[in-house]
Amino acid sequence: MMHRRQFLKRASAGLGALMVPGMTRRVRGARVNRPNIVMVVGDDMTWRDCEPYGNVEVKTPNMARLAREGICLDAMFTATAMCAPTRQQLYTGMFPIRSGAYPNHSKVYPGVKSLAHYLKDLGYRVALTGKTHFGPPESFPFERLTGREHDGGKGKDLVFDAAEAFVRRDADQPYCLVVASNQPHTPWNRGDAAAYDAETLTVPPYWVDCPETRREMTKYYAEITYLDAQLGKCMQIVERSGQADNTMVVFTSEQGASLPSGGKWTCYDTGLKTAFIVRWPAKVKAGTRSDAMTQYVDVAPTLIEVAGGMPDQIETGRPDAHGGKGFDGRSLLGVLLGKAKKHREYVYGAHTTRGIIRGSACYPVRSVRSNRFKYIWNPNHKSAFYNVASTGSKSMWSVWAEYGADDARAAFLTHRYRHRPEEELYDIQKDPHELSNLADKAEYAPVKAQLRAELDRWMRQQGDEGVTTELRAIERQGRNRKWTAYNPNRP
Repeated sequence: MMHRRQFLKRASAGLGALMVPGMTRRVRGARVNRPNIVMVVGDDMTWRDCEPYGNVEVKTPNMARLAREGICLDAMFTATAMCAPTRQQLYTGMFPIRSGAYPNHSKVYPGVKSLAHYLKDLGYRVALTGKTHFGPPESFPFERLTGREHDGGKGKDLVFDAAEAFVRRDADQPYCLVVASNQPHTPWNRGDAAAYDAETLTVPPYWVDCPETRREMTKYYAEITYLDAQLGKCMQIVERSGQADNTMVVFTSEQGASLPSGGKWTCYDTGLKTAFIVRWPAKVKAGTRSDAMTQYVDVAPTLIEVAGGMPDQIETGRPDAHGGKGFDGRSLLGVLLGKAKKHREYVYGAHTTRGIIRGSACYPVRSVRSNRFKYIWNPNHKSAFYNVASTGSKSMWSVWAEYGADDARAAFLTHRYRHRPEEELYDIQKDPHELSNLADKAEYAPVKAQLRAELDRWMRQQGDEGVTTELRAIERQGRNRKWTAYNPNRP
């Protein structure tokens, strides 16, 4: 006869065999009230261009509803305002240079793991529909549902029937579904631009106010409304599942829009800051906001903790410069639950221009931001900054440059986009659009020195050598990637 002590010992050993590093003591696949996760990711949407973040001109009723029923994080940042590095830091919990995915169209180092690994090990079904922009495949083993990698503007871009079938497939097993939209990434070919009156729109101060800008804004806003409808369909799927109360629905806008003078391809807040809304009726108080500073690298550890794992015990597959093997982020679950009012003292940015379409041969940008001040370092500032948004006679930058012949503000905005000083310093509270550089003002020298020291510390931890790292960027892109540095003198 087996004694009670022997039985408990054998049962404990059997349960331990089901565990992986970072798991809590739960049988894999058992729900145990763990929440489902639906994460909707936008594409090139400036954080402030929706109703929950203050832009009432853009029609986003579903984002507004999600905010009313959940929490808005008002200080969430990605570290790189380009698609592939942004998504890979979201899924891996590592900053781009440490993971290897720091230029655009890049891939992480072999062995790096992602949410798809961690949540599957915790018993979740994990799937993605829509845009990927990550690699290699073994680092991101999502179950791939239907959906387009790039949207040509015709036909279905996301197939919600497949998403709903995945959600309903096994009610007893928790799931994570990533819905990665192509909107509002250019070309702006979705939505109803006629729903917006170009003449009445408010042009933000980092764009040149002209008829061409206003016309583009109607198309851009139409795509945001289209994205909002996609979010609404996801919310309906969750509600039809009968598990809405214990399903975490996340919406995030990714990086800023691709029009120049701020936004995508920069380390300004317009590019790095992102909308981030979470609804989880069972746990998150509705209609709340938090100004705690957080980063995309904090999302993976958060979802692991939500799923019952222990993120501080997980090895990510990639050491840092000092030998650590964990995440760059840490769980922000306390912020979501209203138990923590602060999370980070600093957030960081790292932009790589080498390797992007019509990009400069070498123009790295690094940044660090406190709650009040932003410091930006442009180590190769004597060169000009180029990309696809600022080259060619039909680019918006070229249109704005023509206005600059007679308009001082247009001249200022177009010049600062291509020609920047080595150091930039902004008082975010007084100058939220980062248009007044304080770097050369003596009274701000202590602030600048302190932020520069913090940026240097972070770069060392990441193994970031600045210009040297920039020059190696092509090695991190796809094997068949073809790229030539932009030459403004080329016919």
